[in-house]
Amino acid sequence: MASTVPTPPSSADGAAAPRPGYRQLLSTPGAWAFVLPGFAARQPFAMLTISLVLLVEHTTGSYGMAGAVAAVTGVALALCAPRGGRLADRYGQRAVLVPGAALHAASAAALVALALAHAPAWALFAAAVPTGATVPQVGPMVRSRWAVALAGRPSAAPSPLLQTAAAFESVTDEFTFVIGPVVATALCTGIHPAAGLIAEATLTVAGGWLFAAQRRTAPAPHRAAKGGDRRHVSALSVPGVRALVIAFLGIGTVFGGMQVSITAFTQEAGHPGLNGLLYGTFAAGNMLSGVAYGAVTWRRTQGWRLLTAYAALTVACVPLWAVRPLLLLGGLGLVVGLCIAPALITGYTLVEALVPPATRTEAFTWLTGAVALGQAAAVTAAGLLADHAGPHAAFTVPLTGTAAALMLLVGLRRHLVPDPRNGGTPGVIGHRTAVTVD
Repeated sequence: MASTVPTPPSSADGAAAPRPGYRQLLSTPGAWAFVLPGFAARQPFAMLTISLVLLVEHTTGSYGMAGAVAAVTGVALALCAPRGGRLADRYGQRAVLVPGAALHAASAAALVALALAHAPAWALFAAAVPTGATVPQVGPMVRSRWAVALAGRPSAAPSPLLQTAAAFESVTDEFTFVIGPVVATALCTGIHPAAGLIAEATLTVAGGWLFAAQRRTAPAPHRAAKGGDRRHVSALSVPGVRALVIAFLGIGTVFGGMQVSITAFTQEAGHPGLNGLLYGTFAAGNMLSGVAYGAVTWRRTQGWRLLTAYAALTVACVPLWAVRPLLLLGGLGLVVGLCIAPALITGYTLVEALVPPATRTEAFTWLTGAVALGQAAAVTAAGLLADHAGPHAAFTVPLTGTAAALMLLVGLRRHLVPDPRNGGTPGVIGHRTAVTVD
């Protein structure tokens, strides 16, 4: 894959402009108005799956059933998230987020009540559908706000700052996954098995409505002109988006497989309280690599980085099934986490340049939905394997998912060419970026 060296941005007096870093990113006007509420609003998402698994396993005694209920939630999320993103693009984020958060809380409350009443499996599955379908897509909404904020910033080249924003958002996401599982596990094991899901629903309403109240930084709705062509072209019609969806499906199998496998592993070892800590270590690796990734001056194209990171992730998943000591599992989980952020960050940056602004939020939700769908498949498979063959067999799920996705991604790599009309560089699979911490 050929690459070119860009001309460094210059200031008005001819001197080289400062290379964009996290400090410059966060000095973008209006950034803090959506960054802080966005962090609070996405915290519940990191608590949902593990809270469901712990609650349903407690009431049914089966990791397979717990994984299946969580999987139904994930499938519903994956199928409905792009529709929610499309509505947010068309009618505005607040119009989607406010009622969605309330419906999610009500659905989660119904699921808690049914689980504690030892309702039949079909009732749990029925309640899991609206619980997943109404999960607020705060992460894609925050990323869309970054795109709008940076597009109006005259003092910096938008592409490098968007790369920095993608890194920053990955770090923020993973920081929530460091905190969320630990908090959810502590609530479920220390207070009540339903406490984690109750807290998740409460935080969804509080955080979601707080984020929705920040109207000044929200992207303008892209409604069809009156009397014009009202047909909507989905972001999924772009071949590059479909390739990235496959990549993110594989990443989802890592998240789902690790959650169920670690839960079953610590339960079998007699230390269920370490579940949140071990998964938090895995998420911490993702967060740390995200910080580092956004601080490196890259000399390779984005396509090369995506494939390299994905290959490293697949290799890192190989030894998980053979691990016995808890300490070694924590170390390997950290390594797996370190390999995820580069692939996520590159994928989110690429999709920014693959689609037009009118479908931006939808495109982001296709990726987050793909992660949720991969996670749903993984928690089901890992749960069944944990029940019938033990937790070590469940650790083969992340490897299988990433290996399959890597093979498909290699075959589809030619589609990862940014559209120059959306800020990409024609003919190059990803443009070079220089990102520093300052």
